[in-house]
Amino acid sequence: MTAPPDETLTLLLIEDDAGDAFLVEELLNEAENPPKIIWVRSLSESLVRLTDEVRCVLVDLSLPDANGLEALQQVLAMAPHAAVLVLTGLNDSHVGVEAVSAGAQDFLIKQDIDARLLVRAVRYAMERKRADMAQRKLVEAELVTKENSRLEHGLLPVPLLEPGTLHHESRYLPGRQRTLLAGDFWDTVQSPDGAVHVVVGDVCGHGPDEAALGVALRIAWRTLVLAGHTGNDVLHTLDKVLRLERKSAEIFTTLCTMTVSPSLDHARLHVVGHPPPVLIRDGVVEVTPGTPSGPPLGIFPDVDWTPIDVPLGREWSVLLYTDGLIEATVGGGPDLLGTEGLLRLIADQGGIHLDRLIERVIELNEEALTDDLATVLIAKDARSA
Repeated sequence: MTAPPDETLTLLLIEDDAGDAFLVEELLNEAENPPKIIWVRSLSESLVRLTDEVRCVLVDLSLPDANGLEALQQVLAMAPHAAVLVLTGLNDSHVGVEAVSAGAQDFLIKQDIDARLLVRAVRYAMERKRADMAQRKLVEAELVTKENSRLEHGLLPVPLLEPGTLHHESRYLPGRQRTLLAGDFWDTVQSPDGAVHVVVGDVCGHGPDEAALGVALRIAWRTLVLAGHTGNDVLHTLDKVLRLERKSAEIFTTLCTMTVSPSLDHARLHVVGHPPPVLIRDGVVEVTPGTPSGPPLGIFPDVDWTPIDVPLGREWSVLLYTDGLIEATVGGGPDLLGTEGLLRLIADQGGIHLDRLIERVIELNEEALTDDLATVLIAKDARSA
């Protein structure tokens, strides 16, 4: 039998013929670990005896209250987690083949069975049932995964930016495996006056709750910007949303917002407890001066964040990112890349090339990200207009 060594298999035998039932019991008693056999004469009687401990059912297809495949279908419905073997006579062996097609694990012709054949059939039937259940769970998991993937794809942002306005790139890499969403978030919206608004944020923690909170904050930000709100009006509302939606009072969020003027030569930033953006002007790579604007969201009530005004000029690039880009360890040691290391990488590459930059960060971190990562590169140069 396939039960563990210290466990006795419980088997339900549905057979109205006492002689056939006795034969089955005698044959199974020859097994190395004989099963506990519950014998019933009809389907109605089996309803009372069919408990969760029953892991295998042997059913005759000629019963007082059901015949043929009808009997099998009722057994399959009553015992979806048990292996089912069908007992047939020589005259209806073809029904046994149909029974397997209908969901039984195997069929046995009564006149042909002996102890060795019966014990082996029970063992194989249970293994096939276990394999069927595992396959069904795998298919269900794949369906759930695909559904979650479609849902998460729908929650990822699509930038609202007029073509040709600015060069815009984004990269989003969740640290959790088998997921598309994380607590990091980003978005880009161009308002009717031509101003371009960008946000990159990071909800502390890792997991589905943080990912959901990140989506809520991003959508709230987009809604507020489209409604014409900017600056501290937006940040105060996001702080309220965070406090209402978070699962714990310890959850906070860092973020950076940037509004590029309609003339595209000036930016106003709010760096809310967040890593400072990288700015390239006139070939000079630097951290945006004057940061931060104030503490993260969700920590102190009634905070006003200081705006940071940055002249951009005619050609410029700004990289907004979450700390997953700078918290890579260098060479597997205790030292982190940090903003200074990020500036060196950008200088070595002769500019901000997102894919190459992220690949280099992953290499430094020994082929893995330690945190979620969201980046947005926005630039005005020969690529953009």
